[in-house]
Amino acid sequence: MITAYHAKYFASELSRRYSAADSEKLAGTLLDAQVDLNPHQLEAALFAFRSPLSKGAILADEVGLGKTIEAGLVLAQKWAEGKRRILIVTPANLRKQWTQEMAEKFFLPTVILEAKNYLQLQKSGVRRPFEQPSMVVCSYQFAAKHAEELMTTRWDLVIMDEAHRLRNVYRPDNKIGNTLKRALANAPKLLLTATPLQNSLLELYGLVSIIDDYAFGDARSFRTQFARLNGDGNFNELKARLKPVCHRTLRRQVLEYIRYTNRIPITEEFVPSDVEHTLYEMVSDYLRRPSLYALPSSQRQLMTLILRKLLASSTFAIAGALESLANKLRKQLPGNASAARSGDGIEDDFEEFEEYADEWGADAQPEPLTAEDVASIDEEIASLEEFRALAVSISENAKGMALLKALRAGFEKARELGAAEKTIVFTESRRTQDYLVCLLTENGYAGKLVLFNGSNSDKKSKAIYAEWVEANKGTDKVTGSRTADIRAALVDYFRDHATVMIATEAAAEGINLQFCSMVVNYDLPWNPQRIEQRIGRCHRYGQRYDVVVVNFLNRKNEADRRVFELLSEKFRLFSGVFGASDEVLGAIESGVEFEKRIVAIYQNCRTPAEIEGNFRQLQEEMDAHIISTMEDTRQKLLENFDAEVHDRLRVNLDESRSYINRHESMLWALTRRELEDKADFDAEELRFRLLANPFPEQEIPVGAYALAKDPGKAHRYRIGHPLAQAVIASAAGRPLPEATIEFVYSDQARKAASIEPFVGMSGYLLATKLSIYGADAQDHIILTAMTDGGLAVPEDTVRRFLEIPAEIVRTVEIDGDATVRDAANRRKNEILEGLAAQQAVWFDEEMEKLNGWAEDKRRGLKAELKDYDDRINELKKQARCAPTLPEKLEVQKKLRDLDKKRDEAWREYDGAAKDVEWHKDELLDQIEDQLRQTAAEEVLFCVRWTVR
Repeated sequence: MITAYHAKYFASELSRRYSAADSEKLAGTLLDAQVDLNPHQLEAALFAFRSPLSKGAILADEVGLGKTIEAGLVLAQKWAEGKRRILIVTPANLRKQWTQEMAEKFFLPTVILEAKNYLQLQKSGVRRPFEQPSMVVCSYQFAAKHAEELMTTRWDLVIMDEAHRLRNVYRPDNKIGNTLKRALANAPKLLLTATPLQNSLLELYGLVSIIDDYAFGDARSFRTQFARLNGDGNFNELKARLKPVCHRTLRRQVLEYIRYTNRIPITEEFVPSDVEHTLYEMVSDYLRRPSLYALPSSQRQLMTLILRKLLASSTFAIAGALESLANKLRKQLPGNASAARSGDGIEDDFEEFEEYADEWGADAQPEPLTAEDVASIDEEIASLEEFRALAVSISENAKGMALLKALRAGFEKARELGAAEKTIVFTESRRTQDYLVCLLTENGYAGKLVLFNGSNSDKKSKAIYAEWVEANKGTDKVTGSRTADIRAALVDYFRDHATVMIATEAAAEGINLQFCSMVVNYDLPWNPQRIEQRIGRCHRYGQRYDVVVVNFLNRKNEADRRVFELLSEKFRLFSGVFGASDEVLGAIESGVEFEKRIVAIYQNCRTPAEIEGNFRQLQEEMDAHIISTMEDTRQKLLENFDAEVHDRLRVNLDESRSYINRHESMLWALTRRELEDKADFDAEELRFRLLANPFPEQEIPVGAYALAKDPGKAHRYRIGHPLAQAVIASAAGRPLPEATIEFVYSDQARKAASIEPFVGMSGYLLATKLSIYGADAQDHIILTAMTDGGLAVPEDTVRRFLEIPAEIVRTVEIDGDATVRDAANRRKNEILEGLAAQQAVWFDEEMEKLNGWAEDKRRGLKAELKDYDDRINELKKQARCAPTLPEKLEVQKKLRDLDKKRDEAWREYDGAAKDVEWHKDELLDQIEDQLRQTAAEEVLFCVRWTVR
C-alpha cells in the first residue's frame, strides 16, 4: 500500500498544469475521454496549444479523420483548466451532433441557443443569454444576428465548424463572415474545415485573417505577393507563414491506425402509379403559380422546397401538408379563425423546419387582405382540398413496395458480408414514418421495429425508455435529461432487439450506429452534407463491415433521375471508402445554396430538355470548382511528406500511451488509499464499489465505479469525475509531517535497473512544487534526493521510488541536508532557464510574424506609389509623342495633377509607415505583457528514505 507521501505526490501530479510546449498536457484529458487514442487527433489538439501567444489555429484534416474529436480534446482541456466561456458556431444541422458528441465522449455540458430559448431567457431576466455555465452551441446565422453580444463577451475559446463557409471573408459583400470576424476579433479561435483552399489563395488568406489579422498585411498586399506562386521562394515563404496556424493530416497517412470499410450502393427503381403521378403533376403546377397566399413571398422559396420534399416522400406526407396549408388559409379569412380544423402544422411533420428557416432566413410577415384577396384565397383552398382528396384516396405507394424489395436485397448483401441484419431507414417526414411502420408491420417486420424522431413520444418508445432507465438505474448512463436518455435507450434497443430503425433526420444528428451496416435513404435529401451525415452514422470509425447504402429512383421523374446522378456520380456519396471527397463537398461551400439551385430547377423546368440543360449547367459550374489548379497548390502549401508524418505519429502514440498508463496508475493507487475504508476494490478489473459518500458536502453517488472506457452499469471513474476531484484535492491539500520511510523494493516482482544501485542505501528526499503564473501557466513537481554518502539520485529514479510501496517507520523532525535543498534550487533554476528559452522562441516567432505583417503593409503602400510612377512614366511618353502643342500642354496638365497626387501619396506613405511601426511597437508591448510571469514555490514534503 502507498503512504500519505505517495498520495500527496500522485495528487499533485494529477492536478498539475502543463506548459503549452509539453506533450503530456493532454494526458488527463485523454484518460477521461471516451475515445480511442488516435495519434493524429492528439497531434492536432496539441497543435492548437502550441504557443500561449497563438490566437488560434485552423485544423484542416481530410474528411473522416475526426476534427470534432480533435476540437473536443481541446475543449475538454480548456474546461479542465477552468476556462469555460466557450462558443461553438456550426451549421444549424450539426448543432445537436455537437452537443451529443461533447456529452458522450468528453462529459462536457452544452446548451443550444436559438431564437426561441434566447427570447425565453431574456423574458426570465437573463440579460446576457450567451453567458452560460455550459458551452454554448449556435448556428452561423444566429451568431451573426447577435454579433454585438458576442463582441462584448470574453470568450476563452470559439470553435467554428465547417469554417470554409467563411473563406470568402476577404470580400466586403461576405456579410456573415465579416460580421463574425469583427464580433470575435479578440477571441482565441479554432477553425475546422477539410477544404481551407478551393479556388483562390485569397480564401486561405481570409480564413487565416479570422484567426489572426497580423499573420498577413491585407488582401491587396497578399494578392501582390502571392497571387502568382511562380517560384520556390514564394511557395516556401507562404508555407512558412502558414505553418504556425494551419495543421492538416491526410487519410492515407493514418491507415496504420484507422481501418476504413467500403460503401456498397443499391439503387431500387420504382414506377409510381398513374394516380400518384397525377397528384405529383397537380401539386407541382400549384407550386409554380406566380402568387400563392399559402406561401407568402418571404417564405416562398423555403416552403416550396419543403413541400417538394414531402411530395417526393409519400402521398401521406403531402396529404397532411396540403391540409395544413388549407387550414392556414382558412384562419386568414375574416371571422373564420375558429372554423379552422385542427391538425399538425407542416413544421410538426417536417422536423427540420426551424433549422431550415434559420439557414434560409425565412420570416413571414402577414399583410391585410382585400376583398379580391378573400376570393382568391377561397379558390386556393378549393384547389388544396382537391389535391388532398386525391392524396388521401391513394392507399399504396409504389416506393413503399420498392422498400420491401430493397430490404430483402440489402439483408441478403449483409448476410453475404457477415454483418448483422440491421438497417436504419431515413425519411424526412413524420407522416411517412407512420406509413412505413404500418407497411413493415404488415409485411413480416412486426415486433422488429423501433422509431426515432424529434419527440420520441410514441407508446413503444416510452416503454423502451422506462425499461432502460430501470435497467441502468444508479449508473452514469442515466443522465437525467430525458432527451439524451431516450436517444440512448432507443439506440440500445435497436442494437440488442430490433431489426429496423425508422428514423427522421433527428437520428442523423449525433447518434452512433457502428453495429448497423445498412442505410436506407427512403427520402433523399438534396443537401450532400446531410446525406454524408446520415451515412456517417453507420459508416464511421469502429464499423467492422462494408456499409450497404440503399436509394430509390423514380423512373417517371427526369429531375429526380438527374439529382440522383449528380449525388451519386459527381459527389460519390454512396460508394467507395471515403464517400464524398473534400474537393467535391468544398466546391459547394454551403449545402443550402446547392438545395436552392435544385429546387429552382424543379420549379422552372418542365420538359426533359430544360431539366437536362439546367443540370448540365450546374454540373459544369461544379466541375470548374473541382478541377481547380488549387489542388496542387494545396498539396504544396498544407501537406507534409508521408514518411515524416508516419514517424511523428508513431512517437506521439508511444509517448501518449505511456502518459495515460502512468496517470491511470496514479489515479487508481491514490483512490485505493483515500477510500480504503469507504469502498471495496477489485484490483484485477480496476473497479470498486463506493459504500458511503466520503465527501458529504458534495453530491456523490454510491455504487459501482470502473476505470474502463466501457464501465457497463458502473459509473465511469475518471480524473474529471467529482469523486476523483474530491479525492485529489483532499490528498493534495493534506499537510504532512517530516518522517522516515522505507521503500519496500525487495517484494516487487518487476525489478527496475535504475533502483538496484540504491538498494540498502539511505538519504534525504525533498518534494517541492514550482508554480508558474502567466500566459503559459504550469506546475513542476521537483523531486530531489541525495544519499547519506552525498550521491545525487536521478530525478527519474526518485519517481520510480514513489511507484513502489513503502512503510512509514516513524514520524520525526528532520534536520535536513543542505545539499538536498541546494540541488532542489539548482533544478528550479534549470526549469526557469528552460522556460525563459522557450519564451524566447515564442517571442522570436511573434517578432517574425509582426515583421512579415509590417513588410506586407509597407509593400502594399509601395504598390500604390509604383502605380503612380508607372502612370507618370506613361504620360511622359505620351507628352514626347504628342504631335501638337495643345496636346502636349494637355498631357502636361495631367502630369502635374498626377505629380501632386504622387507627392500626397508619398506623404501618406510616410505617415502610414510610421503608423505601422508604432502599431508594431504597441503589439510588442502587448506580447511582453503576455509573457510576463511570476513563480511560487511550495514544499510538499521532506523525508528520510531507505530502500530495502
